[in-house]
Amino acid sequence: QVQLVESGGGLVQAGGSLRLSCAASGSTFRLQVVGWYRQAPGKQRELVAVISSGALTNYADSVKGRFTISRDNAKNTVYLQMNSLKPEDTAVYYCNGVPAQSRYWGQGTQVTVSS
Repeated sequence: QVQLVESGGGLVQAGGSLRLSCAASGSTFRLQVVGWYRQAPGKQRELVAVISSGALTNYADSVKGRFTISRDNAKNTVYLQMNSLKPEDTAVYYCNGVPAQSRYWGQGTQVTVSS
């Protein structure tokens, strides 16, 4: 069974950067498509970045050009580099497979961008 633990969130000013990490247990991690999701207060959870087992990536239009997803299979970790952050990026960020599986949702990591 895979467990996912997110970290790296925090409070940052608009225009700043953060790097999130998603550490996974389980030997099948490197075979999986992984995504970063976010949920802002009062809004539905949305998928913002995806990376395949072969490191192909895709992004939501709202973050394209600002966020970069990457993975290190040797460390069983997926990263989300977030640059040029905006107040509307404020949310709890989660990682999960794509499609997401309910059993893999973790606590997430809070990202707050001040204006």
